[in-house]
Amino acid sequence: MTFTKTTEQDSHYNHLEKMSIKDVLNVINKEDQCVPTAVSKAVPQIEILVTSIVKNLKNGGRLFYMGAGTSGRLGILDASECPPTFGVPHNKVIGLIAGGDIAIRKAVEFAEDDTQQGWKDLQAYQVTPLDIVIGIAASGTTPYVITALKACQQANITTGCITCNQGSPLAQVSDYPIEVVVGPEVLTGSSRMKAGTAQKLVLNMITTTTMIQLGNVKGNKMVDMQLNNNKLVARGVQMLMDQLNLSESKAKNLLDTHKNVRNALKNYTNGNA
Repeated sequence: MTFTKTTEQDSHYNHLEKMSIKDVLNVINKEDQCVPTAVSKAVPQIEILVTSIVKNLKNGGRLFYMGAGTSGRLGILDASECPPTFGVPHNKVIGLIAGGDIAIRKAVEFAEDDTQQGWKDLQAYQVTPLDIVIGIAASGTTPYVITALKACQQANITTGCITCNQGSPLAQVSDYPIEVVVGPEVLTGSSRMKAGTAQKLVLNMITTTTMIQLGNVKGNKMVDMQLNNNKLVARGVQMLMDQLNLSESKAKNLLDTHKNVRNALKNYTNGNA
């Protein structure tokens, strides 16, 4: 199969600078609407990868995301949301970006082209075959990610990827590739747009489904969430009110005592409120 970067193909729209604000917005919105459809076609691939992630994490492994630029930032965003949302340790889902933490806010020149640093970044976490490493790259050609995943395979570490091109070099070094082909961007080559949106949707699906399978959700509630702001405390109180038919004051006292929605539910049910 000949590898063609659809993410780099010319936009279907020209003379953007001559369009009105409304027309540009409508064009972007029109193109964005194709993203969920493209993601739906990749659900079978996502299912296979998530099945492997759940197995590894149940056995004590960790999930790593690796990427450069927008892709790296999206992986870090998803990883950073797991502890507050699901109550898991900060080292359970880890996001790595080419160029290091400074690259989260400011682009680091040529960091994505480094063919050695990706594996070094993983080794700093003492990555093992219990872990699973997912490379994120819209183009599917990022050297930082590809060489790291190739080293993972040589070390018997499971690999996956999220890319927006079919048959990419990244997919070649992924045990479980996810390919979400969204086509050319409105702004030619600007893969932070449709491609980035597709990656974010897939990341949402991966961690949410994984954490549900690991038992960090009850019903449809985030019972293991960290209560680190007033909004989340209020949400926790409401959960207890709804689940246990308690008044607000009793629910708040229960949550204050047990510091966690799951613990509060468990202790109340067992008569240890």
